[in-house]
Order: sequence, then structure tokens, then C-alpha cells
Amino acid sequence: MTEQADGAGSGARLPRSRLYDYVGPARTDQRDTTGPETPEGTGLPEHAATVTDAPYEARRRRREFAVLLGTFRRTAVLVPVDEDGAPLTGDYGGIRWIYAFSDETALARFALARGEGDREWAYQRWLGARLLDTGVPAVGVPCGVALDVGSEGEGALFPPVRGIVPDKAAVDVAARTGDVK
Repeated sequence: MTEQADGAGSGARLPRSRLYDYVGPARTDQRDTTGPETPEGTGLPEHAATVTDAPYEARRRRREFAVLLGTFRRTAVLVPVDEDGAPLTGDYGGIRWIYAFSDETALARFALARGEGDREWAYQRWLGARLLDTGVPAVGVPCGVALDVGSEGEGALFPPVRGIVPDKAAVDVAARTGDVK
């Protein structure tokens, strides 16, 4: 609700206190989109509401990733292996990625995307936590886990950074301490 100046119905809005900035981001479904400049009830220019939403969006995405990471750590995944029993990997962006799949359907999509759908794929079941905590450090180079590669829009990357893999395998720990890996 917005008060009008002098009760005259002039349409002028009284600015709200800066305390509203601390209440939280404005919900987009409550904004007045009819006005050229001010979202309903905020007293802030249109771009200010977007700036306010940015930290909230970042926190929301971090929470979503934390849930995804926790679920991955508790779930058994399929890790395709080569003839020697080593996990199948790929290099991208200076990082080695261990391929992992949530189920056989996701692994089959990956095989088809590689043009290798006609061969048999050997795989092992690994608990996500074991893959991140033991498998990644054993590789010996910067390494992460790529989940469900080839499954459009459904995959996830678990990069070799602190909080995802052990500190000894995290590339950002060496950058903070000045150590060279």
C-alpha cells in the first residue's frame, strides 16, 4: 500500500524509509509494473530492486547447490571404467573430470552422444562421497566430477574446490595459501 501526498489523489508517492532495504528483496509478483519507474511499495527506482534481488539470488543458488551436493554425496552413482578398471575421464578447461551417472539411462545417453552406443559399457557403483573424497585426490591432477554428461539440462559439475573435494585436492586452497601444487 502506498500513501498519496496531501490526500489529493495526485498520484505522487511518499518515499519509504531505507529500513525497507533491510527487510529483504522485493517479490516480483508484488511490483507495480504500471508505473514507469517505481515498483509498488518500494520507493526505489526499478534498477534498485534488481540490485537488491542479486544477493538473494546468489544465496538461493548456493543453498540449492548445497542440497544437490549433499544428495550426490549420499547417492550411489555409476562410474564407467576403461579396460584397466580406471574411471573414464575427460579433460576440459585445465580440469580432469571423472564421468559419473545417476542411472543406466543417463549412461546410455552419454554413450549414444559419443557414438558408442553399440558397445558394452563396464561400470562400477561408487558412493558420491567416496568419489569426491577418495577418487578425486587419487587422480593427482586438478580433478572434479561431471554428473550425467550428455543428459541435456540435467547434469551437474562438482569442481575441485574447497567444500566439495578435500582441501589437498582443491585448486582454490593452494591459491589462498600461496602454495604451488
